[in-house]
Amino acid sequence: MANSLRHGLKFGLITALGTTVGIAVQLFIVMVGFAALVERVAGALTYIKWFGVAYLVFLGIRSWREPASDLSGIKPQSSGNVFWNGVVLAIINPKTLLFNAAFLPQFVGNTSNPGGQLLLLSGIFLTVIIMGDALWAVFAASARRGLSRYGHLRNRVTGGFLVAAGFGLAISRRNV
Repeated sequence: MANSLRHGLKFGLITALGTTVGIAVQLFIVMVGFAALVERVAGALTYIKWFGVAYLVFLGIRSWREPASDLSGIKPQSSGNVFWNGVVLAIINPKTLLFNAAFLPQFVGNTSNPGGQLLLLSGIFLTVIIMGDALWAVFAASARRGLSRYGHLRNRVTGGFLVAAGFGLAISRRNV
């Protein structure tokens, strides 16, 4: 959404493609059996959770204090940089890795081809993700003009959501 708001629909869609590729890498890791390893080190990821809380609150406060900016004046990065930033962002997200490792294998039945089932489920999952992210990019790009008029309010709402997300993560019962 941020890239759609800042740079337009093209860059939002490129980001969606990048994050989907990153999630595909995570699904590959799950398929080759790293799910058991992730479960063993999940306790160590608690530190990442608290780093995430602090970072979300920091981003929220920074956004709240930011002066209103003209979205049309922001120069976009190259398409390649936007894509690879999306890939890396998705790959290093420990929550989606844990979700993928815990969620998808539950739907694999006792058949002679569990890898094929997991591959099919992963394909369906990635299709849903790319479609959902593309819709968010379209929505954000279409709201770009209206939001650029109310930059100060946009920063306050964004900052409030980021701080709320940080607090939500802090009070969540699960470590990761």
